[in-house]
Amino acid sequence: RGRVNLRVCSYNRFASIKKPRGRQVELQRFLGVDAGGTFTDFFYLEIGNETRVQLHKTLSTPSAPEQAILDGIAALGLDKLPKGAVLHIIHGSTVATNAALEGKLAKTAFITNYGLGDMLSLARQTRPELYTLQFPPQQDPVPEALCLETGGRLGADGCVVEPLTDAELEKLIAELQTLQPEAVAINLLFAFLDDGFEKRISEAIEAAGLPVFISRSSWVLPVYREYERGIATWLNAALGPVVHGYLSRLKAQLPDAALQIMQSNGETLPAEQAADSAVQLLLSGPAGGLTAMRYLGTQLGEDRIISFDMGGTSTDVALLSGELSITTEGQIDCYPVAVPMVDMHTIGAGGGSIARIDDGGMLQVGPQSAGAEPGPACYGRGGKLATVTDANAVLGRLLTSGTLANGLQLDKALAVEAIANLASQIGLSNEETALGIVRVANEHMAKAMRLISVNRGHDPQQFLLASFGGAGGLHVCEIAEAMQMRKAIVPVYGGVLSALGMLVANQGRQFTRTVSTLLPNTNSSLADSFAALEAQGRQQLLDEGSAPDLLQCKRSADIRYQGQSYALNIAWQDAAQAAQDFAALHSQRYGYKLEVPVEVVNLRVNVFVPRQLPGLPEYEQQICNKAETTMVYGYDAPVSVFDRLTLTVGQSVSGPAIIREYAATTYVAADWQFQVDRLGNILLERCEPILASGDASNRSGDFL
Repeated sequence: RGRVNLRVCSYNRFASIKKPRGRQVELQRFLGVDAGGTFTDFFYLEIGNETRVQLHKTLSTPSAPEQAILDGIAALGLDKLPKGAVLHIIHGSTVATNAALEGKLAKTAFITNYGLGDMLSLARQTRPELYTLQFPPQQDPVPEALCLETGGRLGADGCVVEPLTDAELEKLIAELQTLQPEAVAINLLFAFLDDGFEKRISEAIEAAGLPVFISRSSWVLPVYREYERGIATWLNAALGPVVHGYLSRLKAQLPDAALQIMQSNGETLPAEQAADSAVQLLLSGPAGGLTAMRYLGTQLGEDRIISFDMGGTSTDVALLSGELSITTEGQIDCYPVAVPMVDMHTIGAGGGSIARIDDGGMLQVGPQSAGAEPGPACYGRGGKLATVTDANAVLGRLLTSGTLANGLQLDKALAVEAIANLASQIGLSNEETALGIVRVANEHMAKAMRLISVNRGHDPQQFLLASFGGAGGLHVCEIAEAMQMRKAIVPVYGGVLSALGMLVANQGRQFTRTVSTLLPNTNSSLADSFAALEAQGRQQLLDEGSAPDLLQCKRSADIRYQGQSYALNIAWQDAAQAAQDFAALHSQRYGYKLEVPVEVVNLRVNVFVPRQLPGLPEYEQQICNKAETTMVYGYDAPVSVFDRLTLTVGQSVSGPAIIREYAATTYVAADWQFQVDRLGNILLERCEPILASGDASNRSGDFL
């Protein structure tokens, strides 16, 4: 793809790929935005006769999330584009997630059948912890006064058990007029079999002119299990006005931009439809990082990856084995979220996670975070509590000589002061306390990785560990050792990788239908059901302007042994193959398989338009090597410091070392070595033990 020119300018990084001379190609402009809890990341891609990459990072503005995005666009100079130029923005947002976690939801009325008004309060009657007999009561999702009951009940066979009368509709409208909610969630029994009653209620509310956001379970999640379906419908309704307000403000400030939003399943949808699908945005940001890692894995020829995205507030861990793994058993706070989302585990261990001493005198880290305001103590923005970032600064692994986003200059003295407050409580030195903070955070992340790998029958040693996010590179070697993994990678653009993921994500939807039928004698009926779902999905994407010849479909099914409560999702070719694949996956996941009938619970169809973007530019050294060292706790001699742009492709360096770059830092521990591949990825490998004779020639140089 030609030569690449990289240069660092302020807080932006540029790369260009020159194309052969010829006719002028119309410029296409794409901006990926990942709005995190601490930082908002930007990845700008400009495609024409020359391809240009530009990075930016700025502190988030939690009180007005759109402001950080507007600030970043201005800093990149994209607010002064030529008249008629279209900027395609693909945005991963934490607005829905934060609103759900903080309880900042719209006032929502919940409509269901007679006798089921307390459905969401009763939940599944499961204890938060198996052996905890007493635990604090949880607040009802919807207050009793806002739970309304009516007719329109179906049986499990789809037949009408109780009709919905005009008088009941009039009563509902009168109650809503009195309660004056901002949103209404409609969840009738077995509405996924026939949505007629739910539609009648929705149409009556609209005809009455009530200014409310309406969410129907038969549209949000048309599957069985009334509680999970009810929670998803309620969350979608309660988040709808919040998301709509945010996107309206953002669109008003960017009237000429084409705005798409990342969904929890790793695909995008137009902003105009995002408010109607607010519950689909709960993992919007983290899904971007996993999508980018799959994209990079394809370029590297690696399809078995364990990734961890460590930002300022949290860490997201996931396992990739080919395609993105999608689950319908996600959770937000204490509520199950049964809509499709990338299968990842999130913990409160980020660079801003606060360290403390508990009542028993033990050192604890997280889940509370210093966030962007005030941030870690070393940010010099008023934070006084010790964080993981402060600990890395005290240890010397995070350099304080550089400048971060927004011109932020780290102050090591403030980090030392914050750590000293803890050290005095436990009788250790500042450095020993800082090392303890890092080790506790590392163990939290390693534990999360074991949950998504070892606990599911995977051997971590057969996977590549991928670390990204602004803080990930500081912990990658030690976490790999904790997982007994020998190889790791810090991807190019690792500090803003989730923003890149927005640009490489497909535009698409997931469509679901409950069928509850036994295998294998149902091929024809299942084929008809799959075809109906595909037709529905194709029509939706065509209505949004997708080209018919670009649309693709993937089929899968939720399958279980008859009598089980939970199912596994299996890619669908035909009934016989699906049964075999289910048995194999069940054996791997749980260690056994049964000789009992196999049941298809739900059919799922993914309809999407593949994102077609050029490959990443190849890397070449841009800055001459400069000899620089620093003192790092635990080493007697100074440790080498490299600027990432001083490294050459194939250059092999043994640790300990520190690699700094815009938006991230990588700490290479002793007994590790690294080199840079053609794309600029840092490839890490644990060195072989040195022989007793002192011959170190057996150190492996075989990367990836």
